[in-house]
This record gives sequence, structure tokens and C-alpha cells, in this order.
Amino acid sequence: MYDCIIVGAGPSGGTAAYHLSKRGRSVLVLEKESLPRYKPCGGGVSPAIAQWFDFDFSPAISVKVDSLRFTWNLEDPVEAKIAIKEPIWMVRRDVFDHFLVKQAQQQGAKLQDNTEVTGIEFKADSWQVNTANGPVTGRYLIAADGAKGSIAKWLGFKDRKRHLAGALEAEVPANVENKSMAHFEFGLVKNGYIWNFPKAEGYSIGVGTFIGGAPQDFKKILDEYAQSFNVDVKTCKQYGHPISLWNGNQKLHSQNAVLVGEAACVVDPMTAEGIRPSIFSGLLAASAINEALAGDINALEEYTNAINEQWGTDMAWAQKLANAFYRFPKIGYNLGVKRPSGAQIMGKILCGELRYGDVAGGALKRLIPGFGG
Repeated sequence: MYDCIIVGAGPSGGTAAYHLSKRGRSVLVLEKESLPRYKPCGGGVSPAIAQWFDFDFSPAISVKVDSLRFTWNLEDPVEAKIAIKEPIWMVRRDVFDHFLVKQAQQQGAKLQDNTEVTGIEFKADSWQVNTANGPVTGRYLIAADGAKGSIAKWLGFKDRKRHLAGALEAEVPANVENKSMAHFEFGLVKNGYIWNFPKAEGYSIGVGTFIGGAPQDFKKILDEYAQSFNVDVKTCKQYGHPISLWNGNQKLHSQNAVLVGEAACVVDPMTAEGIRPSIFSGLLAASAINEALAGDINALEEYTNAINEQWGTDMAWAQKLANAFYRFPKIGYNLGVKRPSGAQIMGKILCGELRYGDVAGGALKRLIPGFGG
């Protein structure tokens, strides 16, 4: 009988496992793939996450980025070195996720990878988690199994408030000329953007749409964009996947269980940043379950409230900004990105040094005349 079973070994699951184990709780992490496993992801990580851990992430960081370059239809470039305390980390998710789980294992957490969960049952006062390798039991359960996971549905979360966005990504081996610069393109794709993030041994190039709209030929768009860097994505494996964007406050707990990461739809609806909010949710979930194990009957409800207040309040601003920016992207590019402070603000938001609430009101007034009365 474990104190907590965590399904999913991504950033949210790894974080929860680390912090619960560190508090002396018995933890089992179940992961359907074998670690380390490839995960399509731009891999930009806010260095603000370091404050939540007491170990050095350097072994898991591929390169650090302190400059941003924006384009509109591959032209009209804006480049800026951003004035931030610590550059944005670029990671490969196979390395980063496995590194985080290994830290949890060093604190006593158990890992069963290559183990798919086939069902869950609440019996008396604990969860029986059925897997392809037999059942395991735990007093509490954390659903950290991502946008496509089944645990939330099995827990009764049939209609989560989420906006499912689509993305297509490719890892391209290349000789990267400037490893400290991240690229964003806003004109080639409708209702979203294209990114090119440097890694030590190549590029992570992807395209995503964040407010819906008519289907687009992502492969064609990605190919055209990659050619501007003299690389060919057609020779690389391309991965399409859904992104579970925040779409309003909601309940994230049920009987002895909580949702974290993309299962909790915590991804930023403006930038699609997912790693920092996932880690933040894992951190709060570990604290709540630790309190629940100590006898606090309101701890899981307080987890829901904390996520909605501490993350959701700012995401409401991000959502308003995304709706305005992606519906009128050319205006957004001219009035937002091309402003002298635009790149600095974007960089500081990505680094966790600024919140949307600090800047969104002014940005929306520029994008939508008459906004805010």
C-alpha cells in the first residue's frame, strides 16, 4: 500500500513524486513508456522553476536562450536580447523528464515504467490501480498522464474545461549558428505561431494553433518555415499532438485524487507554455496530498482553489490576450511585438519574471480600441 500512486512521469508527475518522497511519503510512479522516452515539445523551460527544488538542473539543460527573434511571414524581423536574471532553459524532454524522476527515486520514490494503466477502482479508503503488470494500491492518486490520458475520465471528469489545441513538431539535427536565440513566426499560420528553439545538436521546430479555426496544412507550413533555416523537416519524424490549454477555473480534485499537468489543462493559452505550470501543479499537489495524509480533510479542495487562484487568475488574462492577438495577428504584431518593450515583456513572461496581469490590460487597450472603458 503506497501513500500515493502517480500515473505519468512527465514534469508534473516527477515533481509531485520528488516532493512527496522528500516528505517521507511512499510513492509509486507508473509510466506506460520506457524511460527515457521521446516527447514532442519545444522544450522551453522558465528558470523560475529552480526556486521549487533544492538541486541543480544543469545536467538536464541543453542550451540557454537570452535572445528572441520574431518574424511576420518570414519578414519584418524583430530581434532583442532580453534583460532577464537567468536565460530561458531549452531542454530535451526525454532527458529532462527522466532527470526529474531520477531525483524523486533518490528520495525513495519507486518507478515502474513500461507499465500501462488499464483501469482504476476506489475500494474502502484507497485506490486500486490496475495495470498490464498487475494491480497496485495507494491511498491517494495523482493523474499526471497528459492531454490524452484516461485517468481524468475514469475519475469522473467527463467535461473538463479545456481548449484542445493542435501542434506538429519535428526535431531536426543541424549545426545551430546561434544557440542563444529562440525564433517565433506569426504570419505563416492562422490563430497561432511557429517556433524554432535551439538545442545543443539541432532545432526543435513546431507549429500550433491556439484558438481553433479552419484546418490548416501544418506539414506544408512547417516545411516552408524550416527551409528558411536551410533545414529539411521532411527527412525527420514529425509528431502531431493535442495541447490541453487552460479554459477557465474548474474542480481538479475528486475522492482521494487530483489532476495535475495537462490532465488539469494548465497550459498557457497565449504561449502554450506547459512545463512550468505542470511543475507548479505537481508542487501544489504534493503539498495537498501530504496534508491530506496528515489528516486535513479539506486539503484536496484547497489544491483546486490554489491552482484556480494562483494560476487561473493570470491565465484568464492570457486567454483574453490570446483571443485578441490571434484573431488580429497583424495588428498584434505591429502594436505588440514591434514595440520596443514588446520582446522584453514576452521574454520576462516566458521566464516567469512578469505575469500577464501586470501587462495585459495595457496590451488589450492597444489591440482593441475602447477595451476597459
